[in-house]
Amino acid sequence: MGAIAAGIAMCGAAIGGGIGDGIVISKMLEGMARQPELSGQLRTNMFIGVGLVEAMPIIAFVVSLLVMNK
Repeated sequence: MGAIAAGIAMCGAAIGGGIGDGIVISKMLEGMARQPELSGQLRTNMFIGVGLVEAMPIIAFVVSLLVMNK
């Protein structure tokens, strides 16, 4: 049961991370298209946002490992 729960948790985290990355990157590209002079600042903010979005699947991976080994 622990392996199934871990798999479901990782599946949800991977899907959520992919959707979050897609939204962050698409909004950054939209902002760059509207105001090209802010591309450096938008790119920096995008990398911070992607890092925060990717933290969730990493935390879910650790939690699913803990669930499997319980």
